[in-house]
Amino acid sequence: MKTDIHGLMAEFVNVNELLAAAKAARDHGYRRMDAYTPFPVEDLAEHLGRKKSRVPLIVLIAAICGGTGGYFMQWYAAVIDYPLNVAGRPLHTWPAFIPITFELTILSGALAGLLGMLLLNRLPQLYHPVFNAPGFARASTDKFFLCIESSDPKFDLVATRKFLETFRPVLISEVPA
Repeated sequence: MKTDIHGLMAEFVNVNELLAAAKAARDHGYRRMDAYTPFPVEDLAEHLGRKKSRVPLIVLIAAICGGTGGYFMQWYAAVIDYPLNVAGRPLHTWPAFIPITFELTILSGALAGLLGMLLLNRLPQLYHPVFNAPGFARASTDKFFLCIESSDPKFDLVATRKFLETFRPVLISEVPA
């Protein structure tokens, strides 16, 4: 059902009410929903149906590429591009290459982790429709919110409102699009 609202937002007083509502909404068939809390809540992502994060894989790939690139850069400079024979020592002295290789591994992984987290979370997000919901500013202090989006295939304004009322939230409000 297409509406002129972003969704319905239910406000809860404590985290247990939010977890119960999120789990029940997921079990009831709602898939497009999000929760807003003043602190991280364990198991909330699972109740909302979130998949495992891809950030660790991004970090691993970037770290391997950074370490390999750093080692190759040193090897190429010392062996191919500008070989210096000092006292008959071998050109490819791998122990000397380890500190830079390690540093580039860590730097590449950290930067990729930061950028991957920002991109996958679509940040920075300067505007979102839920910012206009009544009382939403308290999501950063002491209130818990569950928003079922109107883009959900199961969303029906009346039926979804009745469903949310079964959890006795403090307030159910329409979030304008």
